[in-house]
Amino acid sequence: MGRITRHDRIAAGLIEWGSGSLRDLPWRRTNDPWRVLVSEVMLQQTSVARVMPKYEAFLEAFPTPGALAQAPLGDALRLWSGLGYPRRCRNLQATAVVLHEKFDDLMPDSLDELLALPGIGQYTARAVLAFAYRIDVAVVDVNVSRVLSRLEGVPMKARALQDLANELIPEGLAWEWNQVMMDFGARHCTVRSPQCDTCPVRSQCKYKGVGDDPAQLSAGVSKPQARFEGSDRQARGRALRAVSSGALQVNDVVEAMGVDEQRALVLITSLISEGLLERTDSTITLP
Repeated sequence: MGRITRHDRIAAGLIEWGSGSLRDLPWRRTNDPWRVLVSEVMLQQTSVARVMPKYEAFLEAFPTPGALAQAPLGDALRLWSGLGYPRRCRNLQATAVVLHEKFDDLMPDSLDELLALPGIGQYTARAVLAFAYRIDVAVVDVNVSRVLSRLEGVPMKARALQDLANELIPEGLAWEWNQVMMDFGARHCTVRSPQCDTCPVRSQCKYKGVGDDPAQLSAGVSKPQARFEGSDRQARGRALRAVSSGALQVNDVVEAMGVDEQRALVLITSLISEGLLERTDSTITLP
């Protein structure tokens, strides 16, 4: 039997911490690649609490890539309303079109093929491989980045974080390990109040809550968002909601946005250029 390494102890300690205590989330009850993908796209920059009521409703309407691929984008945007960042919904539909037309509604199971899909980055591609196909790949989100850099006691770049995460995965336990790591960062090794005194891997951690937090300078660290109230994001969201029930006159959309007319018109133009709104003569609708 080989020598037990520090990495072995970290893996064992965290797996034991997560055993039987992971949050019960709907996307953790499925290994369907499409459902996994939808959840991961929805969860980007959006809290679990906001995603929960939207997830099942969206998948009830679009249970397969083909269902979303063949639907008007406006139908998807109506269900997406409240999650923010509607470009994600547009990109998800673009991915659905590729999956429907080129893959017969099946999700690829290789990293390169997943990365070639519209709007799918390194994190999302690996999440599909780990959570749908249970392939031994590491998923590094902001929570995992924070845990890893604190364990090592130094700020870490993206490549180093990914390499360390890959080394830590217990063979055959990619699903469990990645879920535990994300929950541990979200619930225990938190941004402002890490519970270092009761940490299951305290003896292996090089930070232990003492001195400068290395996570603050690591890749993937969460940056404070600009104020939402009065922002372009808020005004864009108001424009999309305003037309969700049907076409409106341009002036009515401008009024609903709550910003000055010139700024509103610029934002409407950007929404049209992104394919999130359509304009016909003097009216504006969802696509």
